[in-house]
Amino acid sequence: MDMWMEMTRLVIGLAIAFFHRPIADFMLEQETSLVVLFRQRGLMLPSVPRRSTAHTLYFLTGIGIALFEVSRIWWLIR
Repeated sequence: MDMWMEMTRLVIGLAIAFFHRPIADFMLEQETSLVVLFRQRGLMLPSVPRRSTAHTLYFLTGIGIALFEVSRIWWLIR
């Protein structure tokens, strides 16, 4: 049972790394609309990150999750 959970987390990490561009683009759209909404109400927020920065962040997040889970699986097997 525990190994299935670890494998699921590994697949989720790999899926985030594989689909990092559409995920980042969607999140940037949401962040942009929130920043505009808050700025209209007088609260100045920093601008959203550049598209390439968001792509890199989501790719590294997915790879980080996958590497962490590979190490956990290795420790469970060992």
